Amino acid sequence: MNTRIYYGYWLVGVAFLAQFVAVGMYSYVLGSFMTPMIDELGWSRADFTLTRTISQLVMAFAGVFIGARVDRIGGRPIMLLGTTVLAITLALHSLVESLWVWWLLNGVLLTVGCAMLGNLVVNVTLSKWFVLNRGKAIAWAAMGVSFGGVVLTPLATWLVDTIGWRPAWVWLGAGTALLMYPVALLMRRAPEDHGLHPDGLSAAQIADGANERARAEDEGAYTRGEALRTVSFYALVVAFGLFTINIVVLLLHTVPYLTDSGLTRNQAALAMLIASIPAMVSKPVWGYLIDRSPAKPLAAISASVTGLALVLIVFAVQAEQLFWIYLAYVILGLGWGGMIPMQEVIWASFFGRRHIGAIRGAGLPVALAFGAVAPWLVSYYHDLHATYDGALLVVATLNILSGVLIFLVPPPRPARVAQRERADIPS
Repeated sequence: MNTRIYYGYWLVGVAFLAQFVAVGMYSYVLGSFMTPMIDELGWSRADFTLTRTISQLVMAFAGVFIGARVDRIGGRPIMLLGTTVLAITLALHSLVESLWVWWLLNGVLLTVGCAMLGNLVVNVTLSKWFVLNRGKAIAWAAMGVSFGGVVLTPLATWLVDTIGWRPAWVWLGAGTALLMYPVALLMRRAPEDHGLHPDGLSAAQIADGANERARAEDEGAYTRGEALRTVSFYALVVAFGLFTINIVVLLLHTVPYLTDSGLTRNQAALAMLIASIPAMVSKPVWGYLIDRSPAKPLAAISASVTGLALVLIVFAVQAEQLFWIYLAYVILGLGWGGMIPMQEVIWASFFGRRHIGAIRGAGLPVALAFGAVAPWLVSYYHDLHATYDGALLVVATLNILSGVLIFLVPPPRPARVAQRERADIPS
């Protein structure tokens, strides 16, 4: 492992590609398949979208299992198995004829495959490899999420419109296997396993105190059980759960929402591209800011901007102004850009990096419960009222509320300090 380039930087590239595939296949491509599939198979939008509710619940329980294992065995075996599950499942989508098969494949199996490749696995790993530069590392890697919107939404739309939705699923499965098997082999658990220090610091730099933040973080680190006894844990779970509703809903509903409003499928897919580019290029900026200033106010701004952008989207669509629709999606993308890096940095700074996989996994059931019902409720609202407007305005309000909660949530005291204080209390 002795190389001139700190191996953590290779892992940033691994995380970029893993999130490109995992989030892309989980979210970015789905809207392109909605209309052709329900037209052929005779489903409602609520029928189709129920798979996202199922998947969020599956993701929550998978996260509890996966997070602790990333801490212990690292991401490589998890990602290799996830690649196999995801590639086969995507190809099997081409055989769908009934709702229960769709719910099983897309709601359960695809979700498990994506969970074993995606945010939890790679961001927990990066949080172990970086402390001083954690914000930048996670932000650069998270550009892969947005790159999925740049590439995969237009690609999926083109494949569906050119060769049909069934062959399109097969091609996506094949591409996943070709890309992710070699990428997964590069994953490593923690720098200490290979005689390295976080951020690539040398022994001389460690002796000079450059590793002080990592040392303090380790000394104050929480176990999962300790974190579950803090108010801060549940406050973060609720706040970030409300934050992520926006992206879960819009990744699925943007294409049908805009086509219902008179845009072509290509124009609707372009809106996701337009949102994804600023989301991608703004991530390094967010990461730079996070490493130099408190993350909580920045996260509050990001969440609030995301909610306000959705309000602008609704009114621009009502006014049938394509320029303003696209401008609102640009603003939306800027808000999205801060979501992943700030969430991961805040979690690690609150609870330390030693058990962060187990802690993040424990928070997923509650956090994803918000996203579990949101896409289905939006679809159900559309089926009842033949419009998305009211439902999307509720989502926007919840985003703004999440910004307020993130700003107000108090950080916990270091775990060892809290333990000593409890031990000093007379029984």
